[in-house]
Amino acid sequence: MRAYLVSSIAVTCAAALALPLTLATPAAGAGPGVAAPAVADPATVADPAAVASPGVAVAPAAAPDTAVAGSTQSLPLERLGPDRPRGRSSGPAESSAVRGLGRRDVRPFSLLGVVWDDVGAPLQGTVEVRTRTAADGVWSDWQGVETHNDEHGADPGTAEGRSGALHGSTAPLWVGDSDGVEIRVRPERHEGVDAPLPSGLRLELVDPGPEPAQDAPGTRVTRAAWTAAAAPATAEQTEAARVNADLAPVGADVIPALTRAQTLAGLPATAGAVTSRAAAAKPYIGPRPKIITRKGWGADEKLREKGFVYTKTIKAVFVHHSATGNRYTCKQAPSVLRSIYRYHVKSSGWRDIGYNFAVDKCGNIYEGRAGGVAKPVMGAHTLGFNTNSMGIAVLGSYGSTSPPAAAVTAIARLTAWKLGLHGVNPKAKTYLTSGGGNLYKKGRKVRFNVIAGHRDGFATECPGGRLYNKLGTARSASAKYQGRR
Repeated sequence: MRAYLVSSIAVTCAAALALPLTLATPAAGAGPGVAAPAVADPATVADPAAVASPGVAVAPAAAPDTAVAGSTQSLPLERLGPDRPRGRSSGPAESSAVRGLGRRDVRPFSLLGVVWDDVGAPLQGTVEVRTRTAADGVWSDWQGVETHNDEHGADPGTAEGRSGALHGSTAPLWVGDSDGVEIRVRPERHEGVDAPLPSGLRLELVDPGPEPAQDAPGTRVTRAAWTAAAAPATAEQTEAARVNADLAPVGADVIPALTRAQTLAGLPATAGAVTSRAAAAKPYIGPRPKIITRKGWGADEKLREKGFVYTKTIKAVFVHHSATGNRYTCKQAPSVLRSIYRYHVKSSGWRDIGYNFAVDKCGNIYEGRAGGVAKPVMGAHTLGFNTNSMGIAVLGSYGSTSPPAAAVTAIARLTAWKLGLHGVNPKAKTYLTSGGGNLYKKGRKVRFNVIAGHRDGFATECPGGRLYNKLGTARSASAKYQGRR
């Protein structure tokens, strides 16, 4: 997997061709909070190809998704009662209220989650899964899936939030290359009565698809030839790449890093990169970090809705963990990101991946939601506080595991640059107006640290206690990168 690496041609050309930074305004007709029309129905179902082993059920066949790279298998969950046939599960007989699927062969997948019909209905229960590794056929132990995922998503009053395509969903779980699955969903009991499970429960199995093609290493070409060779082949890819054209050639796999002096030298006075005269007179902007583009990690631009949605500015950053688990290597991070992207769009019904940026455990930074890394793209990361903010997800789960120092440093470097473009001190406080949530009613003005955790805006464990405790370190380092004391 090479999506997070820069080929020799990209390093040679991107460093030589880095253009001055300007902050282009949203395209005509795509002002703050306005989205372009949606693409066609995003539902995807793929059929299992494996042959069942004796005593093992096989998922029902359906039409494969051949229009885009990767695939999603959507399997309705069944009632698991005491009278189910033997061989369907290795565990004891379940209550009749339990839903799930017994062991079965499925098409290869690497990430899973559970979705249901009503986005407003909570899943009051626990979800446990077992998966079979494709390489050696070994079944894993039971793993829990994070069910409290409603704190993510678009703000209720936005076009995305009102979309009829939205579904309720658990957090996604990365399990690696697998070809077998078993799942059970147990309802919570309140005063001896099972809580009702939401209707339409189904298991989503996501195959991230192959790695994106990379340029051959060691090739030296002219700027015109490089740009032509690297140019996206589709209108959707071109649309996603052009919004970063002031930072790197269209079609680049990475936006190259700059020193602080280079970053400041590339800021024209008319670019709107700072929000006050004082900031313009002495801009505190950190050096631009290397950012792997959507093309670099292999985003299929046909999945998302066309066009981009912008907010007015960036006043705060919300840090998240993806809750996908820590069983991935940095080489696999692009596959994890492609899987989350597909799950957000095809399974949860969002217009694009929810996070503005992602960071892996090695400190690599990835462009998230399309619209331009230097621009105030409205995400769907912190329900109620997506306006005038951005979301960074550290890939993994950090409730009981400490985040690597490289990931914390990446948060600091990214925020020093991006907040600096908007004249914001990473160690300061700011106010955001709630769009509605379980902590703050709609319309309430809330005071936040400029670099905040997801739990500061919503009652959630995200970004995990261990990562949350590192945000003070990130704030201080970010301010130093900006040149502040």
